[in-house]
Amino acid sequence: MTRTLTLLLATGLSLGLTGFLRAQDAGPRVPPGIVYEADIVFGKGGETDLALDIARPEKLEKPAPCIVFIHGGGWRGGNRKVHASHIIDFAQRGYVVATVSYRLVPSARFPAQVEDVKCAIRYLRAHAQKHQLDPQKIGAVGFSAGAHLAMLLGTMDAKDGLEGEGGHADASSKVQAVVAYFGPTQLGADDIPAVSAGMVNDFLGSTKEENAEIRQRASPITYVDKDDAPLLIYQGTKDRLVPHTQAFVMADVMTKAGMPGRVELLIGADHGWGPPELTRTVEGTLAFFAEQLK
Repeated sequence: MTRTLTLLLATGLSLGLTGFLRAQDAGPRVPPGIVYEADIVFGKGGETDLALDIARPEKLEKPAPCIVFIHGGGWRGGNRKVHASHIIDFAQRGYVVATVSYRLVPSARFPAQVEDVKCAIRYLRAHAQKHQLDPQKIGAVGFSAGAHLAMLLGTMDAKDGLEGEGGHADASSKVQAVVAYFGPTQLGADDIPAVSAGMVNDFLGSTKEENAEIRQRASPITYVDKDDAPLLIYQGTKDRLVPHTQAFVMADVMTKAGMPGRVELLIGADHGWGPPELTRTVEGTLAFFAEQLK
């Protein structure tokens, strides 16, 4: 879709976003017909204010479906601002679109990140009229660690916990559709490479040997059932950070549970990709949300 999204996907879990973020300091270019609001506080993560940016068509005849972008960065880096231009692009397709922040390692560890993105969804539902969105049609799209969080938004129910105390407790935090780009699905699996295992350990605050149970609690596959949000996974077969077997195990669990969705493998792709596959997968993302939310 854009050169910046190419950079985003190529970056994946890495922390090399400094230059890009510096370029975003002035804010995105907002075309006519789009309303863009930045730095909206949506709740609290402990003592930390949590913020989101949001874009929507200026003229909506009725509440529109909402899509929430969740950035990657190994749960320890990244910034919602990498998606500033992307939420505007998606808003031009008729959606209300937000990009959200969450607390990062090492100042906060699991389940803080899950609690924060759940709070963002609850805020959007609680303020649906203000932002002109349909509270029954909210989707999430995430990249890498953000994909992991997006999948939890689609599979976890209130009874599963991890709602946190960030605010808007009366609203649901579950989304109605998820697109996950190269996100881990089973954090306790043996296939996670050493370069990523350290990030998982930091995220969870322990090694696999020290605490296997917390890995199960933090894994999207743990919560899969037939009533979960439809899920589309994009995964490269030569991903050096999240092996494609993570997508296989999610597909198997989804199949057994009868959970709707699909997994698309990009043969030879690493942890992110550029054109022409980038254009195709972004259009596929929009088509999936149109099918599930419109």
